[in-house]
Amino acid sequence: MNMTNDEMYMKKALELAARAAAEGEVPVGAVVVKKASGEIVGEGYNRRESDRSPLAHAEIIAISEASRRLGGWRLVDCELYVTLEPCPMCAGAVINSRVERLIYGASDPKAGSCGSVTDLFSYPYNHIPPIERGVLAEECSRVLTDFFRQLRTRKK
Repeated sequence: MNMTNDEMYMKKALELAARAAAEGEVPVGAVVVKKASGEIVGEGYNRRESDRSPLAHAEIIAISEASRRLGGWRLVDCELYVTLEPCPMCAGAVINSRVERLIYGASDPKAGSCGSVTDLFSYPYNHIPPIERGVLAEECSRVLTDFFRQLRTRKK
């Protein structure tokens, strides 16, 4: 099977999600890719527990790193790959950072803000990137399901 670029970058985000899980964090991973070169310019994984911060979501960390590396807050010619549909905070960060395309794996029926609970991208903001939904959705969902299953088993 020939892997698409979207799948390749989502696999990298899944590696980061696995790292989060290994640290006891909800397994969400994200990468920011510069379209022209294909270079990953930012990466992050969920660190809310270890950083003791509600802001330490994978997307926020990846966007922040990309902005520092590229020398500005506008992520022109950049795409964001994330294993889980962004929450309202992260969807807002996508809009504000001018990410050119958002690609995510699993839908989030509890906090997803790209169509599941609400769709922040349906409002007339000054920047609305195209969204690719469901890339490696089954793998992305499985990582989360397995993590929460193990968590419930440990608590018993």
